[in-house]
Amino acid sequence: MAENSQPPNNDNQQEIEELISSLPKEKWWRGSGLTLYQNFWVPSDFIRGVITLRRHFIGRDSNILLASKPKTGTTWLKALAFSVLHRAQFRPSVANANHPLCSSNPHDLVPFLEIMLNGQPAGHVPDMSGFTDLQLFATHVPYHFLPESIHQSQSRVIYICRNPLDTALSSWHFWAQANLEGGAGDWSMEEFFENFCKGLDFYGPFWDHLLSYWKASCERPERVLFLKYEDLKEDTARNLKRIAEFMGVPFSKEEELDSVVDQIVEMCSLSNLKELDVNKTGDIFGYENKTFFRKGEVGDWANYLSPSMVERLENIMKEKFSPFGLYFTLKKTS
Repeated sequence: MAENSQPPNNDNQQEIEELISSLPKEKWWRGSGLTLYQNFWVPSDFIRGVITLRRHFIGRDSNILLASKPKTGTTWLKALAFSVLHRAQFRPSVANANHPLCSSNPHDLVPFLEIMLNGQPAGHVPDMSGFTDLQLFATHVPYHFLPESIHQSQSRVIYICRNPLDTALSSWHFWAQANLEGGAGDWSMEEFFENFCKGLDFYGPFWDHLLSYWKASCERPERVLFLKYEDLKEDTARNLKRIAEFMGVPFSKEEELDSVVDQIVEMCSLSNLKELDVNKTGDIFGYENKTFFRKGEVGDWANYLSPSMVERLENIMKEKFSPFGLYFTLKKTS
């Protein structure tokens, strides 16, 4: 689709509301809910934004979209990608108190499209006039939920995934800490795990979400970059160079000699981000900023999941991923 393509006409708002009311719904933890839309469990609070994104968002060739399932490294990827893209404007260094990461949570710097569009009237072409200068966006929706303007344009998508065991554990910890209505910490790991395996989770099923981007990356590697959290943790600098190259802003030899890559890695490390005052206080999306920064370890699942849980997830991984050539090496924390 060309950059100046015209957006589609507005939908009938009543039709959208009737569609939403007809969709299956499930109660989620502590007052929130999930809505089953096109075989994925979308947070009920964001369903209008997801529909608006799918039907009406007009992507541009310059757009870079960071995609992920929740709790797979989204916050870290946002910090890294923002710092890479804007490194000429904002010197990346832990000593630079004027860098936007020192005053803003990564989720403020790289907005989620479906949340940004959620406040728009359902069924209406969104008013994007206030976001014309933005190049970097994020989303939690599966690949085929993205609008045709993204698929048909030269937009680039970076997807980060994480092994299912650590994803399940990190998700449970997040919801146990999140400040939502209805109480706190009353959902056992066993109950959460059961729902996770059934696909009843934010933007679940996990397997289908991940495979939607994996298949796209195999078909269009020049437009969809598929990253594993574990690889990014193991060699952050090398993968940061891959990200920069894919985004169209590769590091120069001079920048590498000046340790710009290492400075971004250090500045965006979990240990640095979680100690910033902006991430110790305040909230975003109704969650305290600090809940987005826990351990970030690879293999922490071994400290929480029972052998039967591990076996169940390993069997699901083999069934869902192996036919498509996707594998995870499961490591335990030392």
